[in-house]
Amino acid sequence: MRKNNIISELRKKTKSRKRQSLQLLEKNNKRVRLNGVPSSWKGSTTLFLSSLIMVILVIPTLIVVVPSASGGEEQAAAPNPNASASGGDAPEAETAMATESPFAVDVMRASSDQVESVPLETYVARVVASETPAEFETEALKAQALAARTFIVNRLLYQEDAGKADVTDTTGDQVYHNEQELRKTMGSGYEQEMGKIKQAVADTKDEILTYEDAPITAAYFSTSNGYTENSEDYWDEEVPYLRSVASPWDKNTEKFMDQQVLSVADVEKQLGTDLPSIDNLSVAISQTEGHRVDQLKLGDEAYSGREVREALGLASSDFSIEKKKDHLIVTTKGYGHGIGMSQYGANGMAEEGKNYKDIVKHYYQGVEVSSVSNTAPALASKE
Repeated sequence: MRKNNIISELRKKTKSRKRQSLQLLEKNNKRVRLNGVPSSWKGSTTLFLSSLIMVILVIPTLIVVVPSASGGEEQAAAPNPNASASGGDAPEAETAMATESPFAVDVMRASSDQVESVPLETYVARVVASETPAEFETEALKAQALAARTFIVNRLLYQEDAGKADVTDTTGDQVYHNEQELRKTMGSGYEQEMGKIKQAVADTKDEILTYEDAPITAAYFSTSNGYTENSEDYWDEEVPYLRSVASPWDKNTEKFMDQQVLSVADVEKQLGTDLPSIDNLSVAISQTEGHRVDQLKLGDEAYSGREVREALGLASSDFSIEKKKDHLIVTTKGYGHGIGMSQYGANGMAEEGKNYKDIVKHYYQGVEVSSVSNTAPALASKE
């Protein structure tokens, strides 16, 4: 069954029920990401999980319309150096992923303004390769694969009006690079690195994250400040599984701390305000549970931590401000919006021996790792 028919059928089955979108990433203009996170992760729409319990009944239909060609457990194929990104003869590994993918994902390429259609599992592998260093521990790569697959399944199920593409290739959704681009960035290590990533994706095949039987908004970001953030402290909505948790594994990583030196004039311009002279400028900060800035008061003006972060282009909303001569020194901790899974934190957990299920259940509170294939026979018989 073609993907557009699958989506149409899903919408027909759920038309009589009022559904509230899980796509927080679109409404609030955030990334699930990730590499650049004012990551990733930019997402959205109001979340009312209570009205979505029935979703679990239809997700398996989406996932298993085209069954695995192997008829059993997927075995990862070794990457082929002769792989083609142009849509010609597919290499062995890509053929296996395409065969075992229930549908293709239409990706809008920012560089060309063209849509690239990619089998689901190939898409997930390339997102993992684009979002996460290949040298990460395998269990961290598996956790990323789970988040990436959940994100796109959620998107396909709940996007209101599908345009000519399902998803973009930027941090507004999930970063995606095709094979040619990955070969260029990975260089001579491409085969080994992609082989490791494809194995991690294969080991999590068909798995997504659910909360009360519905797929979650799988937000993730690069590096924490030692804690993750409650969703409502950065976005508008309170999401039960996006709670602040400790993430001490990030502290010795490359993106944990950053510093910028800004003039008062720079800050005035970016915030669109007039501030007192630096000698008369008062600075007061209140914090969230995740130890990020809740409110910043500069003189008589008050701003949310998110407003300041986005206006000044800061790595994180955990920042401090020091006055020095005619400049403000802004020091940040962490990289990204701070909601959901910290990628470097996940790798730290893996280095300590935690598996991918331990990782995702730490960063997404109360979720389950669901195997959609368990319900495939009954759902397939309804088609």
